[in-house]
Amino acid sequence: MTALPAQLESKLSLWESDPALLEADQFARRLEIQDDLDRLFIEPALHPDSTQHLDSSDLRQRARALNLKFESINSDLFASIRRQIQKGACPPQFTSILHNLTTPPRGLAYDYLDDLVAGVFQFNPPAEEPRALSSDSVFYQPTPARHIFHLITAAALRNTDTLIDLGSGLGHVPLLVSICTGASSIGIELDPTLAACAAKCSEALNQRNVTFHAQDARQADLSSGNVFYLYTPFTGSTLSAVLESLRNQSSLRPIRICIFGPGTLTLREQVWLKPITPPATDQITIFVPRR
Repeated sequence: MTALPAQLESKLSLWESDPALLEADQFARRLEIQDDLDRLFIEPALHPDSTQHLDSSDLRQRARALNLKFESINSDLFASIRRQIQKGACPPQFTSILHNLTTPPRGLAYDYLDDLVAGVFQFNPPAEEPRALSSDSVFYQPTPARHIFHLITAAALRNTDTLIDLGSGLGHVPLLVSICTGASSIGIELDPTLAACAAKCSEALNQRNVTFHAQDARQADLSSGNVFYLYTPFTGSTLSAVLESLRNQSSLRPIRICIFGPGTLTLREQVWLKPITPPATDQITIFVPRR
């Protein structure tokens, strides 16, 4: 056996013999290893940046078997979390994430938490083509999960709050907020295919305090919300009109506006708003009306 296959065999044997990797809380580590299994053993030809190509069918079979074992453990983890959510509980896995957020996360990239949430929520892809974007619309991207968990703690969301997500997409923010806090959540989404997928997921998770509406945010009823969230879903005149609606709401009751992405710079320029933390486009910033 040449040096390279010997090194890979040693690496694979180490993973196979590590019982800690079979524990539910090792999800992130399993994902890392599954990426390595794919890159080094299963489909090396699909990764031209890797020089570690392998000809041993035995090692490939062992790698596939380990990958399948990890997938089974992950599937069981997703199902367990789903059952807890369906019963009305915030899973301890989510509670642990909230407790461990000691510093605000930064950056727009996704990580293992997004894989965890996707596995639990099991969003079905829209059956129809997405709605064509208007000149003010922004291409849909979900908020990275770590920022949603931070939003929950930074905005001090409670079960007495009602969060309205303006541009809710598949519903990641309303769903996680309600699951983790018991707050009521409303998703406003222009694309009816995305709104329908979000509503279907909410129903499957038995989330009775989450609703989704397929409508233009400029015509949305904002009267029930006291916390509003935007991942810069639109720009230009649409954003200006929505901000004017939020300003009108702020004259009726205390509200908080949470934003992520480039739209943060627009909110920073609003004389009627002040940030409670330094505004930044790569993390959640919370604004409150000036009094």
